[in-house]
Amino acid sequence: MKWNNIRTKLILFLLLPTLICIMATMYISYSYTTQSLRTRAVDENKNLLYQGSKNINSLIQEVNRLSLSVYSDSDFYRLLEAGYDDLSSDIAIYNSLSYISTSLPDISQVYLYGVKDSKATLITDNTTPKRWLVSKPYQESDVTGSSPVNVQSTHLSNAYGLNLPLIQFTPEPVFTLHRRIERIPSSEALGYLSIDIKLTALAEIVDQLYEQDQEKAYVVDSDGMLVYGQDAGSLGKPLNAAWYNKQITANAEAQGYFEEGGSVFIYQKVESTGLNWTLVKQIPVSYLFREAKEAAGLNLLLLFLLMSMIIALTIFISFRITAPIKQLTRYMNQVRTGNLEVEISPAGNDEIGVLTEHFRSMMDTINNLILREYRLELSNKTNELRALQSQINPHFLNNTLQIIGTLALEMKVPQIYALLSALAKMMRYSMYNDEKIVTIQNELEHVKAYIELQKERFENKFSFRYDMEEPLLNALMPKMILQPIVENYFKHGFNLSRSDGLIEITAARLASGRMEIRIRNNGNVIPLAKLDKLRQELERPTPLDVTAVKSSDSRRDAPGAGIGLGNVLARLRLVCGDDAALTVDNLPEGGVLIRLEIEILTESERI
Repeated sequence: MKWNNIRTKLILFLLLPTLICIMATMYISYSYTTQSLRTRAVDENKNLLYQGSKNINSLIQEVNRLSLSVYSDSDFYRLLEAGYDDLSSDIAIYNSLSYISTSLPDISQVYLYGVKDSKATLITDNTTPKRWLVSKPYQESDVTGSSPVNVQSTHLSNAYGLNLPLIQFTPEPVFTLHRRIERIPSSEALGYLSIDIKLTALAEIVDQLYEQDQEKAYVVDSDGMLVYGQDAGSLGKPLNAAWYNKQITANAEAQGYFEEGGSVFIYQKVESTGLNWTLVKQIPVSYLFREAKEAAGLNLLLLFLLMSMIIALTIFISFRITAPIKQLTRYMNQVRTGNLEVEISPAGNDEIGVLTEHFRSMMDTINNLILREYRLELSNKTNELRALQSQINPHFLNNTLQIIGTLALEMKVPQIYALLSALAKMMRYSMYNDEKIVTIQNELEHVKAYIELQKERFENKFSFRYDMEEPLLNALMPKMILQPIVENYFKHGFNLSRSDGLIEITAARLASGRMEIRIRNNGNVIPLAKLDKLRQELERPTPLDVTAVKSSDSRRDAPGAGIGLGNVLARLRLVCGDDAALTVDNLPEGGVLIRLEIEILTESERI
């Protein structure tokens, strides 16, 4: 590809700006989309985590409300304060703790330690309530400090120091609300209450806040212990994550977000009675921007299709613009080498097409001037020939033939008279040189006279047939067209060894308003090489084949072409138009078919 080529410049200057603009548009669109997705995701997840924190807080408040029911139950509070040790007291405590245990479906166990009677009570699902004597409360249940409530992070449930085996007891992840029951209005401890809540209660809330296959969610307490997460083995253990210690622990805001390690983190702090948790949601950037990547992938696909179309159209347009210029250059090179009869095809209606049309018009003018000069030279030679012919009086020859014919009749030889009459007809037909255009009827009569002479010459070894539609007999055509073609049969195609020779002339009207004349014989076929050469000469599109007129070699090109078929076609085109056609074909059964196709003329036109 040449860089100084117009075609190359067109392709580059059309493709580069288009590609740059499309890529810039895609980059800006992708950047805007990702930023918009980040902002929208952060805002939506902030609201989502805020609602999740409210649900967690409601869960803790509900459990806390149940733990306060010991104050509203006067019998329970009195027994706890007095410390009775009898069966009825045990049953009353069992009932009160069972009420708490069954108030929420997610409560796993309820533990109570009474300070006055130093007894511990445990209510567990699917097990018999237990009550035993112990010197001090369970370690985690012993709430000290100013706050009477403490929420213990996730851990496996246990029997709170009960040594007897519990039937059907299976440890499970729970988090526990511990309450110190006080003697109102003082802070003296009457007992300690612990309520184990199944982790599934917290999971039901948190699982609604994230896509489990793509995102992650964490609940972390104030000590950095993992209350909830996807890794069950890490529950109740410290969350060793740099992003937590760096971004959340050091930040006092209740809500926020940050991006680190290829993920976006949104957090919401949950503060309730006895707890200070943080709810964190981790969204991978790849998942967050999946819509943008899908859009970018779709855009890349569209870009590929668009660029393929643009490249194809650019190349097509470039070739469409430059092809006529290159073709015009080839025309000029052919003219420069001396081929003045180069075929110049139209190149459209644009400026290049107008230039090509002007060049073709210029070449037509040059060829017409050359043709006019040749015609003038040919006319001069024709005048010289006529001057020589005028030395012999043609009427004298015609009269002499009539005298000989009369003498033949007197001597009773009618065959001689018939031949002389045919010869006289041919001479009269050829003597009227001013008649260049004749009817098909006149041309056919001339052929008939010629056939009569040839029948005598070849001893009737052939037959002649003709079939023409009646209206076509008055159509006009150039003079001396059919007889030279028929003559070729006797010069080159007639086989003396056969006695069934045939020559046939037919004429018919075509559907297009034109007419077709067929001259068929059953003589020798034309060799294929010479037939191809003859066809190439007949395919020349110029109205007058000057070379065929000048050259005498074309008369000897092949059997069936003895009297210049190129000259016959040129004369047809001069009279009947450039769309006149002459074709030559060998017949499968033997012989040659010459086909003429011309317009049906009704007025005489001189050459």
